Amino acid sequence: MIFPQYNALWKAIIRPSRDTYEDHELGPSRFRIRGVPVYREDIELTNPRGQHLKCSWFHPNWKFDNNDDDDDDDQEVCCPCVIYLHGNCSSRLEGLQAIPVLLPLGISLFVFDFAGSGKSDGEYVSLGYYEKDDLAAVVEYLRRSELASTIGLWGRSMGAVTALLHGDRDPSIAGMVIDSAFQDMRTLATDLAQQLGFRIPGLMLSAVLGMLRLSVKSRAHFDIFDLEPIAHVDQTYIPALFTAARGDTFINSRNTDALFEKYAGDKNLVKVDGNHNTTRPKFLMHSIAIFFVNTLGCETTVDAVLGKIRRARRRFSAYLELGLGLWFQI
Repeated sequence: MIFPQYNALWKAIIRPSRDTYEDHELGPSRFRIRGVPVYREDIELTNPRGQHLKCSWFHPNWKFDNNDDDDDDDQEVCCPCVIYLHGNCSSRLEGLQAIPVLLPLGISLFVFDFAGSGKSDGEYVSLGYYEKDDLAAVVEYLRRSELASTIGLWGRSMGAVTALLHGDRDPSIAGMVIDSAFQDMRTLATDLAQQLGFRIPGLMLSAVLGMLRLSVKSRAHFDIFDLEPIAHVDQTYIPALFTAARGDTFINSRNTDALFEKYAGDKNLVKVDGNHNTTRPKFLMHSIAIFFVNTLGCETTVDAVLGKIRRARRRFSAYLELGLGLWFQI
């Protein structure tokens, strides 16, 4: 019997467990981190399919109410912005880990729930196929706002694939962090089938993938074999930092190796210990901070970056361990 595994297979692709959360888990709308006043603006955007996307934009030095009319903290500031793109079972909460990495450097952070995820509209996810259009709607909004001087992308898993699918059609993106992307859907589906216990010959596996293709198309209305990030990377010239976990059994790190090898732009590759969902180590967060400082045109030094990030992450982690989320001032 393959049907129990088969149902798990198509659900793993378009309807994994949906992350649910309460608004208070986003933290306060105003706080300080390393002395930098931060304001969280909650926004609702609409994607090309008419679905509403729930978003949050964390601004440094913007609309921070300190009751001091002479203070510049209330002034709107145009600054670099990084859009965090979450994984397939996740939500914009995943992007909060980027707060102590980016905000102390004067980089704003935009997080949102893809359609089919979190609090946004939609029944299914598509591992990047439709998510790239969600991302395009966010990028358009940021450019219209005139408050993002440069834009970077930081994606993990489905979010990393989304960044790659967007990158070759938008060369104005300043830099991308690509964490655990897959090279093409055929490879990922084959790996998933084997993990789920499909002990069948290669010819029958092809038949199962054909069934999977039809099941996904009938429910989510896209062709899984059109999902080929590796077909885009040789036409993408945005500076990129690739990373993957050596022990990842969901998206094997050989996917990242293949994407990195073919990528046309300036690139670096950092492998880390752990698996697909392991918390990324501090040295990688430092590397990401330095990468964005260099690509987004921030006015700070490497030593200043590392000092700010170490202190901010230490305090941020302590509050998370106490279950206090973002209710803190650093």
